[in-house]
Amino acid sequence: MSTKNPFHCLIIDDDASFAAMLVKIIGEQGGQTTCCGDLKSARIEAGRQSFEWVILDERLPDGTGYEFYSQLNGLCPGAIVVMITGAPELSKAVALTRNGLFDYLTKPLNVADFNACMERVLKRLDHPDRPKAAEMIGTAPAVREVLTALRQAARHQEAIVLLTGETGTGKDLAARLLHQMTYPERSTAPYVPVNCSAVPAEIFEAELFGSEKGAFTGADRRREGLVESASGGTLFLDEITEAPLPQQSKLLRFLESREYRSLGSNKLRAFNGRIVAASNRSLEEEVKRGHFREDLMFRLTVATVHLPALREHISDLEMLAENVLVQLCDKYRRAKPRLKPGDLEALKQYHFPGNVRELRNLLERGLLRTPDDSATLAFDLGWLSTAANSRAAAGVSSSLPPLPAGRELNSLEQQEYRMVQQALLSEGGGIRRAATRLGITHQALLRRLEKWPELRQAAARSN
Repeated sequence: MSTKNPFHCLIIDDDASFAAMLVKIIGEQGGQTTCCGDLKSARIEAGRQSFEWVILDERLPDGTGYEFYSQLNGLCPGAIVVMITGAPELSKAVALTRNGLFDYLTKPLNVADFNACMERVLKRLDHPDRPKAAEMIGTAPAVREVLTALRQAARHQEAIVLLTGETGTGKDLAARLLHQMTYPERSTAPYVPVNCSAVPAEIFEAELFGSEKGAFTGADRRREGLVESASGGTLFLDEITEAPLPQQSKLLRFLESREYRSLGSNKLRAFNGRIVAASNRSLEEEVKRGHFREDLMFRLTVATVHLPALREHISDLEMLAENVLVQLCDKYRRAKPRLKPGDLEALKQYHFPGNVRELRNLLERGLLRTPDDSATLAFDLGWLSTAANSRAAAGVSSSLPPLPAGRELNSLEQQEYRMVQQALLSEGGGIRRAATRLGITHQALLRRLEKWPELRQAAARSN
């Protein structure tokens, strides 16, 4: 019954002997446990490290498990939650189960029932698509709204969900969490991400819908498409606005009918699964530019979940940073250094154009510079001067040239334009370094420079 992956379990129960029994049982399966006797200490521990499994008592000295359950979604998003109580209330149990509760056990605890529950938990934890990192962690209202929206969407598998938000806000993580919430009892349900910007236009249809033998030169066998691979699970269409315009009509027909034909076949196949799309651009603006079909936009914007920028929930920065450091230290198999208070305060003043992805990059660079025996993170904030912070927070710099004449940009695009411009200036026009600073891929930055070629030239002239 043991799991292939190490896991951390948070036990919230004021009965010390009962908690000790759970610690022993879970420890025998390779799990690490942290015990809390009240909700206050549980909040503190959840802010210090990531937990994949939470065991929650219903009655605690400073509140109830029912009330705390909704907060857990913000403190430990994606965690498996099992509630144990000595006074079961069926109506509440049913309501919580519909809202994502994994299981509900009663006291006195039947060890056989707990072992059966734990076996199902370990199977879920071993699934390769399960996010190991809670990058969407937070207690700010904006984060709680996202998690509430994902839980509601999970109850309606047929609804197409569109995730919007800036680069680096965690749209892929949100899609994976939604996948988990949709299939809580099916750890084998496939999760298939498709980066629409990375698929060449000439093979987009074949990649998505598959191809039959002889469909084109070199097609010597039938090839399964990504839609077919995702059947019974989740198809995640990332950067949906980058889908080739000539193929968008076929994509629309698939979204409307959930049926498709592989290239070279007349046979209709049905897709049975969840469809999630994501974009860091305004679909309305892409329609105005003629880059995106209006009818496809209408089809996608039925159930929209907007992921907030990090600056919109900066109060969660310390909690996020601690969790990211835990993940990174697990990755590099080393002890976790602490973040100095001064560094944390400096980060809170930063605008974070690359959002959580940029935060992770900053912390990883610092960790790689930190000696193994150091108690504090060797964090280099020399580039983050007060002047740079104020410019980034305002989204504008007095040393930057004005926006190009005749360029019509909405407020979000102006902000993105300035962020790219500032990153290029800071890195002397180096595209790869600027992409790292922004927390985006080299290819993603190149696509933006295709739209705004004057940015690289301006950066080169200013350095």
